[in-house]
Amino acid sequence: MTDHVHRHNQPIHDELHPLVYKTMVGLTVWLVVSIWLLFGGGGYTDLTFAMVTLFFVVVTGIPVLIWLAWRRNADPNDTRTMTEAFREWQGHDFTTWTGQMSAREAVTQVLLPLAAVSIGMTIFGLVYYFDVPHIGY
Repeated sequence: MTDHVHRHNQPIHDELHPLVYKTMVGLTVWLVVSIWLLFGGGGYTDLTFAMVTLFFVVVTGIPVLIWLAWRRNADPNDTRTMTEAFREWQGHDFTTWTGQMSAREAVTQVLLPLAAVSIGMTIFGLVYYFDVPHIGY
């Protein structure tokens, strides 16, 4: 049996806070930079990393371009930016297709996979860098 706390007269959001999107872009940049710095070394790996970088540029660039096109052509009442502080925003509820959850839980579900991959790849890269002898460096 679970207990659900119902907070009445609290706003329910259906959009992520802009800080969440900035964090997603930051974690993606962190992942790509850590791959280049810790695993790069010449040969065909640089070509592979260039393709991976291109993939991440496309994956992050397409949604940004769609958002910019929407913002330019949408009604000014629909394009207002969120002025609420993140600390206040995360205390409210967040609605999805499958139901409601706390905004803090939604942010965790959105950012955790990307953060785990970025941090994990950095750790793997550091272990590789310090364990594998680098000839000619």
